[in-house]
Amino acid sequence: MKRKLIAAVGVAGMLMSVAACGGDDGDSGDKTGADGFKGQTLTVWAMDGSTPPGWTKDLTAAFEKKTKAKLKFETQQWNGIQQKITTSLSEDNPPDVLEVGNTQTPAYAATGGLADLSDLKSEIGADWTEALNASSVFDGKQYAAPWYFANRVVVYNKKVWADAGIKDTPKTRAEFFDALETIDKKTDAEPLYLPGQNWYFFDGLTIGQGADLVKKDGDKYVSNLADPKVGKAMEIYKEYQAFSKAPKDKDEATPQQAEVFAKGNVGAFIGMGWEAGTAIAANKKIEKDIGYFTIPGETADKPEGVFLGGSNFAVAAGSKKQELAKEFLKIALSDKFEGALAKENGVIPNKESLQTNLSANPAAVAAAPAAAGGGTTPLIPEWAAVENDPNPIKSYMTAVLKGKSPAEAAKQVEAEINKRLAQSS
Repeated sequence: MKRKLIAAVGVAGMLMSVAACGGDDGDSGDKTGADGFKGQTLTVWAMDGSTPPGWTKDLTAAFEKKTKAKLKFETQQWNGIQQKITTSLSEDNPPDVLEVGNTQTPAYAATGGLADLSDLKSEIGADWTEALNASSVFDGKQYAAPWYFANRVVVYNKKVWADAGIKDTPKTRAEFFDALETIDKKTDAEPLYLPGQNWYFFDGLTIGQGADLVKKDGDKYVSNLADPKVGKAMEIYKEYQAFSKAPKDKDEATPQQAEVFAKGNVGAFIGMGWEAGTAIAANKKIEKDIGYFTIPGETADKPEGVFLGGSNFAVAAGSKKQELAKEFLKIALSDKFEGALAKENGVIPNKESLQTNLSANPAAVAAAPAAAGGGTTPLIPEWAAVENDPNPIKSYMTAVLKGKSPAEAAKQVEAEINKRLAQSS
């Protein structure tokens, strides 16, 4: 999943990124002794924006002091990164450590390109948040380690809510619907901007319903869109969308929902925290009116399900520096550096005990409570083809919003989904 950092003026931006890669420095492999790994250089591929300067400087110093080895970060760009990683993992001298997108991890693991890190999980991962670690596991083995994450929140206009006489942010879905109803009745604002194809919000609702988008049929995966639980998630989405004037056949980028919100006549939208920066860039005056809260679930004690986007760290199976790579991960994923990254970049850390580092970032504070109950799209290599344009899930959503029942809409797209799931990964 593509991610980017947009720093909001006056509020810390939410970072999202993905990927990883490196090169050969001539080392012949792990060599330990009295001087540790002296003479070796570990290459780490990380995406542009994932490794802030202060964090990178301190981590490099700690790594080199402990191991006597050198650390080389190679920053990667988004364009073409998946093919670049796939190619590098098949070569004789791949990068040693890679940042890989959480939903992409199973596909890389399936190729045999990633090293088994089960021993590292036993050593340092006992308290990793289960939902965040799920994407690092493939076929029962630990092929990566959870690094950082982000999820959607409600971004709202405090002035619109105050004009409607609403004093508190909602703690349940019913309270949220009541607030939107009040905004509709008492103001001229559009209560919620929600286009019909905000697919990742819908995915979060399916997670909240305990639903799976695929199911096993013999030795293959097929669509599970006809599951009543998925239908229930879509009905909830429809309730939300009824408060919006947004087009039913467009997604949140067409137009950019934050730019619509920036005009000041929208009560709220559901998106990433960094989208507040987009709104502020479009209208500086709205900055003082922006607030955030966790997407509420059915009950106050359990937030709504959310799609967790983020990155894992993986070690290339072909790296000759397996032990040195693990030493890097032990340091980078330690409470000190995991907490520092959360504080500097406003991202969800891999364990709940480190969420205190988010206190200065209101968007991250709103996102954090939902992380433990979050999830992803199906963690199977075959899933990637399903999301290719035109995404049949989006077509399903629009069909329901235009009057089809969830069951009828599912029938319209399941053949296409099954065709895509049957493609070789």
